[in-house]
This record gives sequence, structure tokens and C-alpha cells, in this order.
Amino acid sequence: MTGVYQPIPFEEADRPVTVLSVDSLSLLSNTFADFLRLDPSLDLRQRAPNLVQSDLSIRGASFGQTLVLLDGLRLNDVQSGHHNLDIPVPLEAVERIEVLRGSGSTLYGSDAIGGVVNFITKKQSASEMRLRGAGGNFGVNQQRVVTAYSSGNFSQQLAASRDFSSGFMPNRDYRNLSLSSATRLKWSPGWSSIVLGHTDRPFGADKFYGNFNSWERTRGWFASARQEIGSRTEASFAFRRHTDLFVLYRDRPQVFTNRHAVESWQLALRRRDDVRPALAVFYGAEALHDNVASTNLGYHSRARGALYGALEARALRRFSLTAAAREEIYSSADTVFAPTVSGAAWVNAHMKLRASVSRAFRLPTFTDLYYHDPGNRGSPDLRPERAVSYDGGADVYLGRIRASATVFQRRERDGIDYVRSTPADIWRATNIQNLRFTGFESLLSFRLPTTHVVDLSYTFLDGVQQSLRGLLSKYAFNYARHSGIVSWTGELAPGWSGRVRIGMLERLGRDPYTLVDLYAARTAGAVRPFLQLTNLTDTAYQEIFGVPMPGRAVVAGCEFQVLGRR
Repeated sequence: MTGVYQPIPFEEADRPVTVLSVDSLSLLSNTFADFLRLDPSLDLRQRAPNLVQSDLSIRGASFGQTLVLLDGLRLNDVQSGHHNLDIPVPLEAVERIEVLRGSGSTLYGSDAIGGVVNFITKKQSASEMRLRGAGGNFGVNQQRVVTAYSSGNFSQQLAASRDFSSGFMPNRDYRNLSLSSATRLKWSPGWSSIVLGHTDRPFGADKFYGNFNSWERTRGWFASARQEIGSRTEASFAFRRHTDLFVLYRDRPQVFTNRHAVESWQLALRRRDDVRPALAVFYGAEALHDNVASTNLGYHSRARGALYGALEARALRRFSLTAAAREEIYSSADTVFAPTVSGAAWVNAHMKLRASVSRAFRLPTFTDLYYHDPGNRGSPDLRPERAVSYDGGADVYLGRIRASATVFQRRERDGIDYVRSTPADIWRATNIQNLRFTGFESLLSFRLPTTHVVDLSYTFLDGVQQSLRGLLSKYAFNYARHSGIVSWTGELAPGWSGRVRIGMLERLGRDPYTLVDLYAARTAGAVRPFLQLTNLTDTAYQEIFGVPMPGRAVVAGCEFQVLGRR
């Protein structure tokens, strides 16, 4: 589980963790965005539907302060946090999404200030072949295919996804292509896994970064290898390449065009030793390297290494206590220390109390440091961001009813934001001080005796900052002050399932709005039609200020199970 050092039952986590099942709801969803919008503490700020260009914030942190992982390996982009959600594998390749709310730097390093989102690829257990096609308004045209073979200690999955749209308004067209391969093999040392992924996303970016009819194309390549060495040691390696072609004026590319190419690699070695039945020690080492070659940023690189250790005492349904620390060293010889202490105790068989305190950090992206265009300018003197997070809460399990409540606070030093004195000035990257977020999270979940599940969740957030002194902030105060979600999933009729999501959101200083989405699908048999209705009330809204989002949308299609059973 994300945020812990070894797999444990969900109810035993002493940090606030959400698990979003992707594989079981794939026909009742369209893209990863549909899952990320099920947790009100996740603020998904899309500039276009289907994660074409989207930022993700957790508990009011900036999009750069949210760490995105694939199978526990970093996807965050050193060029810009705007590319962190360029997930290099299709929806069909992912089994679940795990979300850690709160600091995760002790285990994962830089960027995990607000939290961590971990996309877990599917471990194929049966051979199958599925084909899926769909169409809708705004010129939507989708095709997907997944084929897999599984036998004993070997499995191989191939997945592909293609998603086109002519756009709901001029210069908002997009074309998404994703390909992936996942191979798993068990041999004498243990399980081996290799994951390969590629994504290609050209899209119209009208008003995305200012009053410009821009166009952009991002492409990504990802390769990872993981090897168990016995039952207690694991080694992993990943390489990521990401390119970004940005044109400020789509009809006049000669005016301002940027080309960026990022290459990153990471290597990790982790080990667990059991001291006693309820006491374990975890430790490991990591090495990371990033470089960018850019027409705007120039060429830059940085390397860093890290050592971490953790002591965990855990007695199921009784208590848990974890004390951990990470020391990260940069190529400039600077260091950062990130400790965490967390614990939980069961009051009785139904209620658990938990609390944690942790320190987190984030290195500036190369865009923060060196970027310049007619409306924005980086600063090479930026200091790394640092934060301390506190949270405490309770979880209650009463048969088919689950409830949780959490209070939290994050205090930041040297936070990085873009500020300006007047609307006529350009945005400049600046370190700001004394930024503090305090909030409350709650969930009430009902698993009814039939197949129906109802979730009621709400997050409140309040931010305080005292050192801007009249300056305008670009990112820090665009957070969701109130966010509530009502969702239902269940059986409509034998062999048919449905899902409804009603989301209400109010950003600081802006009017609230409500979005209603409805999904229905046949989930049995070899031919499974589905229907997806989003923004049923045709609400006019903006998740990024100045960038309108589409109104009512309809997508209908069918999935064919050629081989295997679902």
C-alpha cells in the first residue's frame, strides 16, 4: 500500500490512504480523471477533459507539490509540474489508484508535500482479449484494445488506447494515444516485472497559459524493471523521457515556439528485516538523475542520492507505530532531512485513532528556475520548498458502514509561486513564506445488503499567507475551500450496473458549482454496451481561471470480450 513500507490490510493504515479501484469500474468510467474526482481532497484542475492537460492538488498543495507514481516509481517531470499527469499507460493497464493524503517525502523524496498518487498496474491472472469502441458529441472517437496471456508463473499484457476529439470550442481539439506492455515472471530469485509505456498528446491549448491561441504536443516514454531478491529485498530501475513542443500562437508558430526534452532515471534498493514478530526494520538507498535540453531553458541537469530507514511496530487490530527518516543529498552537496512519525491505536474492535507528523520538501522545476516568455519569468535563485505536516483522525468500521474524519495542517517555508504587483505585470517565480493550510476531511460509506454502495465525502480547507503584501498570487490561492461528493454504484438490473457522481466545489473567491455525471453499462456477457453522461446540468465552469470547460457531453460505445471472462 502507498505510504507504508510493507503490504498491510487497508484498515490498518496509520496514515489517511484512499484506494480507488480502476479495473472493476472500467466500463463505468472513461479516463483516469473519473477516478481522481471521487476523492474531494484531490483537486483536479483540468484545462481540457480526459487529462489532456491537467494539474492535481492535494490538500491545497500546488500541482508541483503532488507526487505521481507508477508502481511506486516517479513520474513527476523536472521541466514542469504541468506534465505530471501524462500517465504513460492506458486505463486498461491499471488495476487501482492509491492516494496518500499528506506528506510522503520520507519514503518517496521530493515533491510529496501535499500527498502521493500511485497508479498500480494490473497483475494479469487470466488470458483475455477485449476490444472497445465509442463515440460522442464534440467529435469524440475512441478505440481501445487489451490482450493478455497468463499461465502459471508468467503473464504478458498489451494495451492500447486512442481518443480523438474535434473540441467543444475552436482550438480545443485533442488526440490521445497510449501504448503499454507489462511482463511478469517468477523464477528462482523471485518475481520479475517489466513495464513499458508510451503516450502521445497533441492538443489545442487556447487560453491555457494566458490570452493566446496556443498549441502543444507532449510525448512520453517509460520503461521500468523490478526484481525481487528473495522475500525481503527488492531492486527497481526506471527510465523516463518526456518531450514538450509548445507553440504560443497556433496560426503563427514562428513568433514563439519552445521545444523541451527531459530524461530521468531512478534506481532503488529496498530491504526488510523482521526483528520480532511485531517489529520490523526497513531501509534502502536511491539514486536519481534528471536533465533537460530546451530551446527556452537551455541545458541543465542534477543528480541526487538518498538513504532512508524505518522502524515499524505493528500488532493487527491493536496498535501500530512507525518512525522513519530520509537523508537526501544533491549534486551541489546540499542535503535535506525528512523524518516522519505516525501511529494508530484501536480503541475497540470498531474504532481506530491515528496521528502523524512529517517533514516534506520539493526542489524547484527547471521551469521555476529558468523559464521566460511574454507573460512569465522564472528565477534561478529559488530555494527548495520545505513543509511540516500534522494530521490526526479516527476510523470507524460497523459492519457495512465505514466512517472516517481527519483534521490536518501544513506549514510551508520557501513555497514557490508566481506573483505580480498588477494585472499588467508579468508573473515572476518567487519564494513566499508563512503559508499555512488547515483543513478537515470526512467520509461516510454505506455498503448495502445488495450490490449498492453509497459514499458521502467532504473536505474543507483554509489557507493563510501573510508575506505577499499586496502581490497577486497565480497558484497558491486557487484552492478548493469546500468540496463535497455524493456517489452511488450498484446494479441497475441483472447484468447491468450504474454509477452516479454529484460533485459540489467552491474555490476561494469564486462562485460554487455542481457537476453531475451518470454512467451505465452491461457488465455481463461477451457484448457489453455502455453509456456515459457527464455534466448533465450543462454547468458553465472553469477549473483553471480563464479556461472554460465543456458542457453536457455524451459518450456511448460497446466492449467486446473476445477471449476470457470478466
